[in-house]
Amino acid sequence: MPSTDVTTLIRTELPRLAGSLRKVGELILEDPAAVTHCSAAELGRRTGTSQATVTRFCRAIGLDSYQHLLIELAQERGRGEASDWGTAEIGPNISPDDSLERVVQVVGTADLRAVQQTIDRIDLDAIERAAQAVARARRVDVYGVGGSGAVAWETETRLFRIGCAVRGWTEVHAATTSAALLTPADVAIGISHSGGTREVIEPFQLAKERGATTVALTSDPRSRLARSADIRLISSSAETSFRPEGIGARHSVLTLIDCLYVRVAQLSYQRASASLALTDHIAGQHTVKSRRAR
Repeated sequence: MPSTDVTTLIRTELPRLAGSLRKVGELILEDPAAVTHCSAAELGRRTGTSQATVTRFCRAIGLDSYQHLLIELAQERGRGEASDWGTAEIGPNISPDDSLERVVQVVGTADLRAVQQTIDRIDLDAIERAAQAVARARRVDVYGVGGSGAVAWETETRLFRIGCAVRGWTEVHAATTSAALLTPADVAIGISHSGGTREVIEPFQLAKERGATTVALTSDPRSRLARSADIRLISSSAETSFRPEGIGARHSVLTLIDCLYVRVAQLSYQRASASLALTDHIAGQHTVKSRRAR
């Protein structure tokens, strides 16, 4: 089972499913708690399909059986009820008539939950391996487009500040050109929420062919990007009304980036400390001081 909630897994896999399999997934997402009380045959009847279709659906999303699905749904529900911020009853839907107070509650709860799920399921070995590779890399490429392009730039900003030779690439031709020049002494980081963005996968796979260590940041551990990576860092999403998964996942992706960045700074302590010391004064020098009223 991938290190993510089963409803998140279903939501990620749903666009790849068609026909009767998609119907099963949609009904589960509509009311996961009710499904835990259904047999496979009953779920098949409720979706207008069959018990065999329900079993095929489970296998299509990477589960061994329908019983495995029920166990995952029950465990996910238990984790939600045990959440220490006490807002599990707040759903992700926002209507045009909702108050600003509810909007803040829904968005804040979704983001907190996504970050907490990412932390709870973080692969410490993967973070350590990625940090070790980045800390000793001759050069680091970061690939991302669209919303992931903003994360790529943020990754560049963090690592550059502590002395890494890093560049974020958000245009596929430039990214592919850079990837072609990488060596086994380098690292390539690919960022894609879906894990299926062609403009990220193309330079990422070329970097791998060139011998660079490849690190994937995605919410889908079964995606093409994740499967082709040497190291996988998996984020959780926080979808709400008006915020599709790609936007809702941004906070949890940045959490992974922060963990990676701090660990790289630890591993290259002297270089990182010297780089920070040499640049700490720059922001202050460009701050406009207000005049005191006479």
